[in-house]
Amino acid sequence: MNTGKNNLVRTLESVDFLKMDRRTFLKAVGAVGATAFLGTYKTEIVSALKFAETKIIWLHGAECTGCSESVLNGGNPDIVQAISKLNVNLAYHETLLAQQGIFVDGKLANTSELNSEILIDELIEEGNYILVVEGAIANGPDGSGRYCVIGNRTFKEIFAKAAKHANAILAVGTCAAYGGINCADSAVAKVTDYRGVAFTKEDSSKGMLQELNLKKPVINIPGCPAHPDWILLTVGAVILGKIRIPDDLDAVLDLYGRPKVFFPTDHTVHENCPRRGFYDRGEFDEQIGGDKCLWKLGCKAPYSHADCAIRRWNGSVSMCTQAGSPCIACVEPGFPDAARPLYVEAEDKGVLLGANIDTLSKVAVGAATVAAGVHAIRRMRGE
Repeated sequence: MNTGKNNLVRTLESVDFLKMDRRTFLKAVGAVGATAFLGTYKTEIVSALKFAETKIIWLHGAECTGCSESVLNGGNPDIVQAISKLNVNLAYHETLLAQQGIFVDGKLANTSELNSEILIDELIEEGNYILVVEGAIANGPDGSGRYCVIGNRTFKEIFAKAAKHANAILAVGTCAAYGGINCADSAVAKVTDYRGVAFTKEDSSKGMLQELNLKKPVINIPGCPAHPDWILLTVGAVILGKIRIPDDLDAVLDLYGRPKVFFPTDHTVHENCPRRGFYDRGEFDEQIGGDKCLWKLGCKAPYSHADCAIRRWNGSVSMCTQAGSPCIACVEPGFPDAARPLYVEAEDKGVLLGANIDTLSKVAVGAATVAAGVHAIRRMRGE
């Protein structure tokens, strides 16, 4: 796999990426990853963006900051290298801000240099920025948004103001994209009423933008957390004009607003899983710690649409199933309810032309037949 990627990088080095059409560009950067993309085309990127700075406002709602940590752990390129090469002005990011607060040394701070509440208002009023949202947005109780308050302002209010003036919105992580764990079924879910930016679970009529009656182009980059490549390459494609907003979004995004290059509608994590061979032979682990297929331990890879198994994580070293954890379908809009119980076999789901996994195991002696049939797996939903 690494040899193939290296060959692709060498091939692309002789191609002017600025002249690539959108489809070719997205396939190329999707295949080589952020490190190779930014390294291979650094001269062209600098030239293309020499006079064009992109301002980003990054807001945090109800979340664990895991997606920001994922980007910070990207390593090579790290976030500083990436934003430098892409000529990005990360103007506001609550976790990384140097501002000290409303009061400094006992005195009221009334400048944006010291007070982040003033800074965000000034940046929004200036306009001309991409809004990145990490985390779900509380609508409850009773539409007030008071279940998520920052600096005595509801996150709903801050988001509404920032979204209204944004050129485009990137919902980073499953919480921002679909509500994530904040929307999980519970005794308080209707009271807290957390929303994603443009979706709540699979419902595009209940996103916060719809609640606020705002129409803005949105790209969803789900995951718990989202992969650094998914974030950086999407931002890069937008900045370089390879995803024109809003003109290209219908062609680039899937039904749930995800870039199809990273979340293919006709491909699942299962198809390139390192444990795939055990599945084809009907060999399944029934306890954590083995090296066989993890289906019986609750693996949801057959209906999780992402390129995790090709891209892998931590510098392309490993991924969930390779490390011994079943896939929990964290990129899907119904997560986590659609994947629960997380570590229990989904007995009610057929995985091979309607046959359940036990039936599959019994006929696995004919491995060639099984292997051929297994490629018929397509989008399956956890409803």
